[in-house]
Amino acid sequence: MLTMVNPIFFFCGEGQTMKNLKINAKRIEQQITKLAEFGKTPEGGVHRVAYSEEDVQAREYITTLMKATGLAVQIDAAGNILGRLEGSENSLPPIMFGSHIDTVPHGGKYDGAVGVLSAIECVRVLMENKIQTRHPLEVIVFTDEEGGLVGSRAMNGTLSSEALKEKSHSGKTVREGIWVLGGDPDNLDSVKRQKGDIRAFLEIHIEQGRILEMKDIDIGVVEGIVGIAWWDVTIKGYANHAGTTPMNMRQDALMAAAQLILAVNRIVTGVEGSQVGTVGRINAEPGAPNVIPGKVVMSLELRDLSADKIQSLYKKIEEEAAIISQKTGTEITFDPIDAMAIPAPTDPAIRRHIADSVEELGLTAHFMPSGAGHDAQDMAKIAPTGMIFIPSVGGVSHSPEEFSRMSDIVNGANVLLKTILKIDQQR
Repeated sequence: MLTMVNPIFFFCGEGQTMKNLKINAKRIEQQITKLAEFGKTPEGGVHRVAYSEEDVQAREYITTLMKATGLAVQIDAAGNILGRLEGSENSLPPIMFGSHIDTVPHGGKYDGAVGVLSAIECVRVLMENKIQTRHPLEVIVFTDEEGGLVGSRAMNGTLSSEALKEKSHSGKTVREGIWVLGGDPDNLDSVKRQKGDIRAFLEIHIEQGRILEMKDIDIGVVEGIVGIAWWDVTIKGYANHAGTTPMNMRQDALMAAAQLILAVNRIVTGVEGSQVGTVGRINAEPGAPNVIPGKVVMSLELRDLSADKIQSLYKKIEEEAAIISQKTGTEITFDPIDAMAIPAPTDPAIRRHIADSVEELGLTAHFMPSGAGHDAQDMAKIAPTGMIFIPSVGGVSHSPEEFSRMSDIVNGANVLLKTILKIDQQR
């Protein structure tokens, strides 16, 4: 049975009222459509990069929604928007949930927005049903996720002074942008949360891939956000005349690069798991059709939930490169790029809560990694974290064609609501 806390609110227990809580599909659809107006492009997408005028206007709209829902709203020093709803036991650490509303240039209307509007909707449903949680609730809109997870890095204390100097897609530096949003980049220490300050962090997000759609699964239970390691690979051969140098006397850097690219694919696909490896950039010099390439610089990126597996794959690629180097008469070197992301596993208990919520709603679930970065990966460093994926039609994202069905968004928001309540009830 539900226990009365005061004349307005009920304590959230396992009663019938809690079981019947449902997201208002029409309301959330209207809000997604309205938010997409800020930065709307002729192609039907959204161009709302962080710190732009469109971003500022969208944040004003979100702030208005949060206040209308009953949240006490503030802007922290990093520019994050925080909306707080007090719990019946305010000495408990808050349950935090949300995402971001900035987009990539000429992006879509669902990436990030689904997480923010679902979070606000969950609070609205609780308020409408006079349900008060034990823990305080905090809805968050992170600053500049697409430009480098600025808001969440500030929250876990890893946003450096150098990062503030970086120029954003808006043309402003991150420091200048934070000022525009009402933050204070000189006071970022006030944003930092310690372990134990947050009971849990949850983020619902579009998958940005095709796995759920291909498997006909309703909800992705994210096991973690993959680590990312990058290298610049330099291959030095010998540039020479293409017409006068016999094939067996060449030191062709591009030929060695081609063999190495094939080796990367073979090594990465030859190991069981969901790891991925990519060579996405290649530059051959001198770049003339009648000159044997004497130098190639190419990228190498490896991603997996396990840092050990990433390192193991890299060692195999390095060993293969040594063989290719000897066969082709070239020199191959690997230079790590200081842009590595450490794997961020989600919390096992929260994964169980999400999976139980999916089952109770009569939906299907698939446990999976996130191959893309999210604010959740930074929050996992300071709080037990969970992520909920909903299907992306065609796996398209960061594009005007990005689309998720409203039924899937509602399913995800209902799972989020149930998961919040399960975490709150756990003693």
